[in-house]
Amino acid sequence: MSARKKRVGLIGYGFIGRQVLQRLLHDDALEPAFVFNRSAAALAELPPALRLADLSHAPSREADLIVEMAHPDYTRQAGVRLLQHADYLPLSVTALADDALRQALLATARSHGTRLFIPHGALMGVDSLLERRDQWQEVRITFVKNPAHIDFSESGFDANAISGETVVYDGPVRGIAAKYPRNVNTMVTCALATIGLDACQARLIALPGHDRGSILVEATGRDGSRLVLQKEQPMAGVSGTEMVDSQWASIRRAAGATDHPEFV
Repeated sequence: MSARKKRVGLIGYGFIGRQVLQRLLHDDALEPAFVFNRSAAALAELPPALRLADLSHAPSREADLIVEMAHPDYTRQAGVRLLQHADYLPLSVTALADDALRQALLATARSHGTRLFIPHGALMGVDSLLERRDQWQEVRITFVKNPAHIDFSESGFDANAISGETVVYDGPVRGIAAKYPRNVNTMVTCALATIGLDACQARLIALPGHDRGSILVEATGRDGSRLVLQKEQPMAGVSGTEMVDSQWASIRRAAGATDHPEFV
């Protein structure tokens, strides 16, 4: 007898959500449990059995894993409730920069036998960073992006003032998570995997004409060791073009994972 497919619920039906649903529909081990979207009209193309009109009804769909890919507000508003019934993977990792919320999510997962997962996203070398998690003394992560690929809507920064290479943020990761919630999920993941949101330093540079997204991670250990990780990739919106593949890999790992909590 073949094993039961793991059921995955999706919150958000934008670019990533559409790609993930198509992969779920053709996966040997996973299947969609539901799709919820803020605008129900966007789901009109889907079979009625897949649509979820009210997120509070998610438990009735018996999902094993629920994946948020829309906005950090869904984790703030519904994450605790969702973890009472299913494992939870928030792709908008910036929500976890709120310590009280993160602890509430973890406490709920522990008391209900579910798991909270953190996707690695565009962060490379997660295993190497985690292996020496208690040994890092300084960690800095730098993004360089064309301002056209930065969402300034919650930052208070005037994007029209950018005429050349401009540092739009330089400080703790906790601060940038509030100002650029759609751009810096990878920075939050880096901070949580290493020395924390207040100690890990973030730098966001807007560079007009830059046709790629550049990421640089620099970690220095107490013993003087140094780890440098660097990556460049084409951009699609506020994310790199590899993001769908990265998030899909995290979803598949989370659906079969055993540890809790875990970076996937």
